Amino acid sequence: MSAVPLRNNKAATAVRSVTVLGATGSIGDSTMDLLRASPDRYRVEALTAHTNVQSLAKLAREFGARYVAVADPTRLGELKDALAGTRTECGAGESAVVEAAARPADWVMAAVSGAAGLKPALAAVDRGATVALANKECLVCAGDFFMERATKAGACILPADSEHNALFQALSSGNRAELVRVIITASGGPFRTWSSTDIEQATLAQALKHPNWSMGQKITIDSASMMNKGLEVIEAAYLFGLTAEEIDVLVHPQSIIHGMVEFSDRSVVAQLGAPDMRTPIAHCLGWPDRIVGPAAKLDLAKIGQLTFEAPDFARFPGLRLAYEALRTGRGATTVYNAANEVAVAAFIAGKIRFGAIARLVEATLEAWIRAGNLSPLTSADDAIAVDHNARNKAVTLLPQIALKAS
Repeated sequence: MSAVPLRNNKAATAVRSVTVLGATGSIGDSTMDLLRASPDRYRVEALTAHTNVQSLAKLAREFGARYVAVADPTRLGELKDALAGTRTECGAGESAVVEAAARPADWVMAAVSGAAGLKPALAAVDRGATVALANKECLVCAGDFFMERATKAGACILPADSEHNALFQALSSGNRAELVRVIITASGGPFRTWSSTDIEQATLAQALKHPNWSMGQKITIDSASMMNKGLEVIEAAYLFGLTAEEIDVLVHPQSIIHGMVEFSDRSVVAQLGAPDMRTPIAHCLGWPDRIVGPAAKLDLAKIGQLTFEAPDFARFPGLRLAYEALRTGRGATTVYNAANEVAVAAFIAGKIRFGAIARLVEATLEAWIRAGNLSPLTSADDAIAVDHNARNKAVTLLPQIALKAS
């Protein structure tokens, strides 16, 4: 049985225990907002944060969390002080975040960003939990064995990204043998109509002005470069067992249709909704039922029209590179993600131009392949090692990429 259920075949429990990994980030904030609206339906087992101790402690007090962990090992004393007088257990460091994921919660939101989210998500998977997956890197870095372990453990993987959640809902209209393709929509980001020359010179402030979504800094920059859509293509392949040829991207500036599935009879089933991350999270949180969500009601008459464009692989080469990495396999998607994280950090720090983000990713992938480093990944340690080595390679290539004009 697939770790991603294509039919609603589980009965909901009266009270569901919940753990939120990455509770103080944008996805975590939306999740906590939904939990706040249904206090009688959910009980919080554990919460984690990267460094935001005060916000984490505030949430722990509000929700009565049994365990909290901060990823920064130097912040344990501060966390204990902030929770003095409560019964909440505290931990710090990577092992403490993994412990939070391993605790007995029915449902786990995996929203720790980056490759750091892999081990905690696997800890939840290995005990057979229902995991709402908002961390793309779990699948981009380790898709094959992540899904294999989920299936083996009897874990249920629910896609929490808006696009993959849309595909998840639409896929229930047919079966795998009837599937022709899935279509992931993209807003096009703030540079959708910009020339290549202007994109090359885009500033950080311009990259952070997303037209539709309110997201964290890294994912907003990824949306501007369409690297985020490339990551989503890779994620969809592993999540639903698809080939690169079965996944299309369609630019849809209004961000109302989040994903579509075409079946053999040429029916196309789409999921629509206002651009609000609480909608896909609510679907995962309530699954197999549906809960009341706080997002705005969709008013298509007011919106007036929905438009579509083909993606431009020349102006947004990050999307092309994602397909190439997916077809290459054997760790190439891990390298793609690692190099992109280095590139985005360098752009934020003012070390490279916006247009150099994709060039650094491409150069890192090419160097990795030329060196004969490609091999199947069979464990979290394999994926983390490739991620670490690819980051180092990207860092060494950074100076020459920074000097190279487009």
